[in-house]
Amino acid sequence: MFGKVCGIGLLGVEGCLVHVEVDVQDGLPAFIMVGALAPEVREAQDRVRTALRNADFRFPPKKVTVNLSPADVRKSGTGFDLAIAAAVLGAYGMVAWREFEDAVFLGELGLDGRIKPVRGVLPMVMEARRRGKRRCYLPEENVREGRVIPDIEITGVADIPGLVSQLRCPGKKAAAGKGQPPASAGPFPETYDVDYEDLQGQALMRRATEVAVAGRHNLLYIGPAGTGKTMAAKRIPTIMPSCSREEQLEITKIYSICGLLPKEQPFMSGRPFRSPHHSVTVQALTGGGRDPSPGEMSLASGGVLFLDELPEFSKQVIETLRQPLESRSVVLSRVCGRYEFPADFMLVAAANPCPCGHYPDRNRCRCSEAQIRRYLGKISKPILDRIDICTETSPVGFDELKGGKKAESSARIRARVEAVRQIQKRRFAGRKIGFNSQMTAADLQVFCRLKRQEELFFRNFYQRNGLSVRAYSKILKVARTIADLDGSEEIGYAHLCEAVGYRSLEAKYWKSPGGLEPEGRRP
Repeated sequence: MFGKVCGIGLLGVEGCLVHVEVDVQDGLPAFIMVGALAPEVREAQDRVRTALRNADFRFPPKKVTVNLSPADVRKSGTGFDLAIAAAVLGAYGMVAWREFEDAVFLGELGLDGRIKPVRGVLPMVMEARRRGKRRCYLPEENVREGRVIPDIEITGVADIPGLVSQLRCPGKKAAAGKGQPPASAGPFPETYDVDYEDLQGQALMRRATEVAVAGRHNLLYIGPAGTGKTMAAKRIPTIMPSCSREEQLEITKIYSICGLLPKEQPFMSGRPFRSPHHSVTVQALTGGGRDPSPGEMSLASGGVLFLDELPEFSKQVIETLRQPLESRSVVLSRVCGRYEFPADFMLVAAANPCPCGHYPDRNRCRCSEAQIRRYLGKISKPILDRIDICTETSPVGFDELKGGKKAESSARIRARVEAVRQIQKRRFAGRKIGFNSQMTAADLQVFCRLKRQEELFFRNFYQRNGLSVRAYSKILKVARTIADLDGSEEIGYAHLCEAVGYRSLEAKYWKSPGGLEPEGRRP
């Protein structure tokens, strides 16, 4: 006797169709599972046998062989339990499994026969639809998440008897899952509990933030503690352009895999904001593990990765940012395969200028030059080159705090950002980029041409400061964004001066006239 159904596994952030084949023959009673299985998948044999028995299904003692194909792909997770149980029932002739070749089964079994929810339902249902499947049997708790994907029938099942009842009575399939939201549920409205009108003063920081968001540029705040750096960073998602449907699905897919989707809203409609503690490890930042899963970089994809107190992070963690900031992805190579996770985030970092936070005010700063050099030295030249905008914050005066006049709201700033986003959308139509920060060298020649006065000014600045090629292109990209905010087709002198000003703090803090430079960069 033979039975075969389809299940779905995960490979990185993508679903993988798995055929669950069960063969039942005479011989010594046994339950054998093969097919490159992780320990939790191999343990499914005990869960399935016990769940079927406790659900009052009795089978004659036979030799049962279960194969999960393709056999050269490692299977992990507990989501194969339901598919294995359905295939066993089909092999014993209790359900007509050939009628369900267009369906997939996904869920974990409890020993009492109940079906428990699993992670990563969204990418697995997406893969099922892509492979031409028309129906997906899911745990009831995962039905709302699965119904975000259109053009595939989602059926919720609570336990083994309920599954068998539906498989034996095709007429009940259409009635399954009544009371659940429609297949097109979502997107949900974006809501934020913070606003830029709460941030008083700091006009320069607000302007730099607006420019950074408009062109998706990486941003560094540097200044004394308590000047609003973290407060400004947390409000960045409130002024970012709205997500497209494709972006929302990609963000939701990552959070689904990590089990971070809120139960009341199985769809991510807003931009993510991730702020890991400075004790975060490289693996937690990039992703990984025995069965590699996304890290903080991927969770921030499409939104903001905020690194507060940047010099407090280990140097190894900071240097890990180099490649993802360029390629916008994280590639992990393991013995069991190669995994690629998205990392298309906007980096926002905050730093004090010294351990005590008061440098270069020597009336208050008591740190030695060696201490400051070690502190800022964790931020290397290659990392600084990858940061487009560096802005300084200063203490806010009492009159600014108690002036009674509200600052500009996030809604007004976002309106300007959205307008610039539309300009960039038209500019890069037909290209694989969407923001000024993503322009290539060839794009710079087309969209960032300078007139003679601006070119002479930029040439002098480039030669005087010994800029790298990467810093050169970053300045031009920022200048292009500033011109877009100003509604200008060409990059003018004022636009270029502002962009250059956002690079001047590197000379102030990392190469001061007094000779204070990070370790390893002294002449």
